[in-house]
Amino acid sequence: MTIPKSPSILQSFLPIILLVVMLFINVWYFGEDSSSGYNQMALLFAASLSGVIALLNKKRWTDILEGITESLHSALGAILILLMIGALAGTWLISGVVPTMIYYGLKIMNPTFFLFAACLVSCIVSLATGSSWSTVATVGVALLGIGSALGLEEGWIAGAIISGAYFGDKMSPLSDTTNLAPAVSGGELFSHIRHMVWTTGPTIVISLLVFLIAGFFGSGEASQQEVEALLTGLSSKFWISPMLLLVPVAVIVMIVKKMPALPALFFGSLLGGVVALFAQPQIVAEVSGVADDYTRASYVALLKSMALETQLTSENVVLQDLLEAGGMSGMMNTIWLIVCAMTFGGVMFAAGMLQCITGEVLRFVTNTASLIGSTVLTCIFFNLTAADQYLAILVPGKMFQKAYADRGLKPENLSRTLEDAGTVTSVLIPWNTCGVAQAGVLGVATATYAPYAVFNWLSPIVTYWFALWGWKINYIEEEQKQA
Repeated sequence: MTIPKSPSILQSFLPIILLVVMLFINVWYFGEDSSSGYNQMALLFAASLSGVIALLNKKRWTDILEGITESLHSALGAILILLMIGALAGTWLISGVVPTMIYYGLKIMNPTFFLFAACLVSCIVSLATGSSWSTVATVGVALLGIGSALGLEEGWIAGAIISGAYFGDKMSPLSDTTNLAPAVSGGELFSHIRHMVWTTGPTIVISLLVFLIAGFFGSGEASQQEVEALLTGLSSKFWISPMLLLVPVAVIVMIVKKMPALPALFFGSLLGGVVALFAQPQIVAEVSGVADDYTRASYVALLKSMALETQLTSENVVLQDLLEAGGMSGMMNTIWLIVCAMTFGGVMFAAGMLQCITGEVLRFVTNTASLIGSTVLTCIFFNLTAADQYLAILVPGKMFQKAYADRGLKPENLSRTLEDAGTVTSVLIPWNTCGVAQAGVLGVATATYAPYAVFNWLSPIVTYWFALWGWKINYIEEEQKQA
C-alpha cells in the first residue's frame, strides 16, 4: 500500500503563488469586474494545481474529493442564508422598509456636523442593505457632492462614507461577509455578530468622534439640494412612515431571542412582502406589471422581488441606483465565488498544504494574543496578495480553525478576527477589488481616502489590543472540551 507524502512548504505555497499571480492579472485586466467570474477561474486553476501536487504525493483522488465535499458542506448554511438575504433585500425594497430607513437617515443630516452625519448615514444604510458597495455607490455619491460643497477635503468625506459603509458590511446579518466568516470558522451567525459588538462598537464610536472633531474644520455653507432631492424622491415614490420600521424591529427581536438565522431571515422577507401589499400598492403594480388584478399583481410582485432583480424607476439618477435589489439571483455570483473558494480550500486541506503552512506560522504562536495577531496579519497579507476580501476571510479561516479549537477558543473569536482584519482592510488596498471599486465609484484615489477611513484601519488594531489584554475572549467550557 502506497503511503502518501506530506507536501513541502514550497509545494504548499505553489498554488497560492499561482492564485496570487492570476488574481493580480485579473485586477489589472478586468478591474472591479474581476470577481464576476475571472477570480472564480483563478481559484479553480489553483485548486487544480493543488490536486496535481497532491496526486504526485500519492494522495488518493477519493480523499481529495472528500475534502472538497466537506469544505462545501461547511458553507452550505451560508449559501442558503445568502439566498434568503437576496429575497429579503427585494421585499424590503418594495415594502418601503429600506427607503424609510434611508429617508430618516438622511433627515438627521446637519451641515455643521457633516462628516459625523455622513458616517452615521452610511452606517444606517449599510446596516439596512448589508452592502458597503451599494451604500457607497448610491448615498455615498450624494454625500460626496454635498461634502464638496461644504469645502471639505475629498479624502475626509470618502473616509467617513467608507467607514460607515464597512461598519454595516461587518454588522448587518444581510452582509455576505458577515455570513461567510462564521461559516468558514464553524460558528453561528448571530453569536458572531454579538461577539463583534465588543470590538466594533468602540471602533465605530472612536471613528465617529474623529469625524465629529474633524468636521469643525470644514468651511463654507452646506447645500441641502441633493439631500432634499433624495428625500422628495423617496417620499413621492413610497409611503414613508416609522411604522415600516417595525419590520426590521421584528427581525431584531427574533435575533435577540436567538432564532436561527435562516428562519429569521425567511420570516423577515415574508413579512416585508406582506407589508408591501398593504403599504405600497403602487410599487406592487410597478414591479408586477399587472394593473387590472391586484391578487395576481401581489403574487407576481412578491415572488419576483424575492427571486429576481427588482429595479424601480425614478427621475432622480442617484435614487434610481438606490432603488435596485438583486433578489436570490443577485446572490449567485457571490455563491459562485464561495463554491470555487471552498473548492480551493478543500483541495488544499486534503492535500495537507494548509496544515503545512499553518504549522510554519504556528511555530511563532505562544499564546492567545499571538494567535489572534497572526490571524490579523494573515488576513491583511491575503488582502495584499490575493486582492480579494473573500479570500482574506476564507483561507485564514481554514488555516486557523483547528488552532483556535485546540486552544479552547470558541469559533466566534476566529470569525470576529477575520472580519476585523479581513473585511475592512480590503478597501484600503489600491489593487484589491474593493479598493478598485470604491475609488472608481467615488472618483477619489484609494491612497487619498485610506488615511481618513478611520474605522477600517483601526479595526484590526482594536481586535489585537483586546487580545493582548485578554478582553472579551470566549472560551469553550470545560465540559464541552471533554464531550
